[in-house]
Amino acid sequence: MKVTDNPRQQDTVARVTTIKNTLQKCCFLQHDTKPEKSKRLAQKVRSRNMKKAGAEKKRARRSSAAGRDPATDTPPRKQANKKDVFQLFAEKVRDHKDLVSRWAVLQETRVEYFRGKDFVTFLRNHSELKDILESDRHLEVEDIVNVLLSKNLLVRCDRVVKTVRPGKRKLSTWPAHLEIYPEQEFSDNDAFFAWTFVNKRPLWQTLLSLSWPVLTLAICLFPVYPHQAKLLILYTCAGVLLLILCLLLVRALIFGVSWILLGKRIWVFPNILAEEATLRELFRFWPQKDEEEKPKLTARIFYAVVAVLAILLLRHHAPDEAARARYQKRVSNIIDDVLEWDPRLALSGMMDSMQTEFNGTETENNVTDGEKVVEHEHDESTDDKDLYNEDNDSDNI
Repeated sequence: MKVTDNPRQQDTVARVTTIKNTLQKCCFLQHDTKPEKSKRLAQKVRSRNMKKAGAEKKRARRSSAAGRDPATDTPPRKQANKKDVFQLFAEKVRDHKDLVSRWAVLQETRVEYFRGKDFVTFLRNHSELKDILESDRHLEVEDIVNVLLSKNLLVRCDRVVKTVRPGKRKLSTWPAHLEIYPEQEFSDNDAFFAWTFVNKRPLWQTLLSLSWPVLTLAICLFPVYPHQAKLLILYTCAGVLLLILCLLLVRALIFGVSWILLGKRIWVFPNILAEEATLRELFRFWPQKDEEEKPKLTARIFYAVVAVLAILLLRHHAPDEAARARYQKRVSNIIDDVLEWDPRLALSGMMDSMQTEFNGTETENNVTDGEKVVEHEHDESTDDKDLYNEDNDSDNI
């Protein structure tokens, strides 16, 4: 733009420049404010949406809390950690002493099983155990067992031997070998059910298993016990062994007499030799009802004659008083050697044996030295004789 000296023109130019500057500022502000306004609007919309979403979530929580039962419903994490009520029910029933159960072999695995009719009777007498099932406490026995089967806590089994063995009138009440039944449903008609989960070991069993190494070490250290402790252990073990032998002999005599005279099989303490039995069943005195057939009269007479002949033969070949005295003396000497053994005596005996060996070696050395001296003197004398003979020969020549 050309600068002129006319004042009017200068005023107009100044006005034009000011107008241009104001227009440029307005345009710049407009360009700058549009994005700010859009940003503010977007933030407002977002905040409104977030408020709406928060309000909806609160409403949903209130509605779910209103429809939830606080006694039964728990948060998801607690529900995950909570144990299944049927698992708790199965463990409680298995540990109960009133449910009759036995052990058997199922596909080369020992399992604990019970009968269906015994389970029905057990739940009828102990209906308070159903409270563990909480909302399912009103289920019938059949439905409860079917749920346990579906959860693989039980498996239905069947006996392997399905025919009556010779000499028996019916099948065994508790078979020793089982197989899986194809239809896994509850039944109380000669149906067996085996537990599939591993039962928790009681504390006393853990302590007993830990005490076995200590007992083994104590048995190995028996020779170093004091004399009174040795006597106590010896008489206690001998008394227990004598009691067991007398019990077995008495029950065998009762069985033999009752079988020969009455034709009945009566075993007192029937589970005294059982491999798997509880402490209560182990010392049960009276046996169960005999389920086998009555023996024939000819067989009873035959075994009676054999028993009489065996008694007469043993009485004829019984040892005399001298033989019994010799045997008693030999046994008493063995027991005395065991009881009177002491580490100090053993050490003193070892020292005596070492001393005798040392004395023996000294005498052998003395003997060998004397023999060597004699041999040396003998050699010298023979050399002198040879020299003397040679001198005589030279003189004669």
